[in-house]
Formats: sequence, structure tokens, C-alpha cells
Amino acid sequence: MGATVYCTGRSVHGNTTGRPETIDETAEMVTRAGGEGISVRVDHANASDVRKFAGSIDRLDVLVNDVWGGDDAVEWGRPFWELDLDRGLPMMRNAIETHLVTARHLVPKMVAERSGLVVEITDGDAWWYRGNLLYDLVKSSVVRLAFGMSEELRPHGVAALAVTPGFLRSEAMLDRFGVTEASWRDGAKQDPHFAFSETPRFVGRAVVALAADPHVMRKSGRIFASWTLAKEYGFADADGARPDWGAHWDEAFPGATKKLDETFWSYWRGYDRVFK
Repeated sequence: MGATVYCTGRSVHGNTTGRPETIDETAEMVTRAGGEGISVRVDHANASDVRKFAGSIDRLDVLVNDVWGGDDAVEWGRPFWELDLDRGLPMMRNAIETHLVTARHLVPKMVAERSGLVVEITDGDAWWYRGNLLYDLVKSSVVRLAFGMSEELRPHGVAALAVTPGFLRSEAMLDRFGVTEASWRDGAKQDPHFAFSETPRFVGRAVVALAADPHVMRKSGRIFASWTLAKEYGFADADGARPDWGAHWDEAFPGATKKLDETFWSYWRGYDRVFK
């Protein structure tokens, strides 16, 4: 869309952190797509690193907090009282503290301009349990972070919200299924749900649509999904498709969403009673 995009993180050419992809490659993709991609090595757990980066840019219109780094730390299928905390607790720091550190040092640029958008990337748009206590804490905490920031940023004209992708067809997920982006449909032979997956560009286009919405403040403090935003704003995935993970979920697991919604709203009704 012609934007200047700073791609930040620790993985650069010659120094990666477990995956082969780098922020340099991401910046190159941005430039090829028509923007200006700039890669800057930043350890988002290091406040001085983030502060230095903040001092190097003059203006910031959109901040997407998507630091994760916990793929190897989640012990799926194990109850929390059996978890290896030496593996799990660093995930909490990597995926929550980094977001707070980054917002602390970059959001002031938006406050100064009295405009901007902060997007917290999460997993899921409902109050359902995500199968592992620490993973659930991470993904629900960043939703709460968006809500809390929205309350304090609203008087300054800055929006903060959370966005979830559906079944994300990332490079790591393609590797897990042993397929490429060109042959990704073969992955559905192993897991039929993979047929309803989406590329990272789909949720990226959701962020673009939100950033371009002159009324985005009306959405501040809430959580949205790539598939619902696609319907609202009319964008599609890289191949022209418009995957709808929410509709597939309702069809594959009938009644589950209704039960989750009831749990969610019963919780918030209690919350409302406390604060009213």
C-alpha cells in the first residue's frame, strides 16, 4: 500500500534464532510489494534496544505487536502442574513483556501526533481455553493489553485493538506439514482443517484495512478476526480467496461457539456488575 514498514526482531542474515527466515527477507518482501521495507535488528525484550530504535524514527502511524517466539516452549497435552517452567516462563517474557516494552517506548510518538493504531496479534476471538495454560495466558493477556491501552489512549486519539488470524499458514506450519505454499493443499490430506487456512498476508491486509479506516476509533479496545474484517472491508488473501475460519469452526464443531459465547458473556456480565 506504499507504506514505509520497519521490520524489527532479532533474526537477521547470519544470525537467526531457530527459524531460517529473517527480518531482512521480510523487508525485501515489503519493498517488492510496493512499499519501503526497512529491517532493523531490535531485541524487544531489551528496553534500551527499543528506546534506541524509537529515537531513530520521526513518525509512527501503526504499531503491530506480534513478537511470539514460543513455538518450542508450549508443552501441548500436559497439565499445568506438570509443565517445565524453565521452558514456559521465558515464553511469558518473550510474548507479553516484549509487547509492553515496545508499546511503552513507541506509543508516545502516536500520542504526540494525536493519531495512530496499535494492533496486538493474538490467537482466537472468543473466551475459549487454548489447550495449554501458559499459551492461554499469553494469548489472552495481549487481548487485555490492547483493551487496557485503549482506555488510556482514547483521549489522545490513538486506537488500540487485538486481531487474530485463523489457521495461519506460516512458514513454520508449512514445514510442519511437509508442504510449500505452492503445494499447501496437500496438507489437508493430513488435517482436513488445513484446507481452511490462510497466509500471513490475510491478517496483514486486515491491519491495512483497519489503519485506513477513518473511524477505527470506534473499534478501539475490542478484538477482531481476519475473516470477519475481510467481510467488512472486502479484502482477500494472496490467492484471491477469502478463507473463513470462523464459519468452518461452527460447521466442524456445531454448538461449540454458542457455548463459548455464553461462557464469555457470563464472565463479562459479572465484570459489568462489579464496575457499575
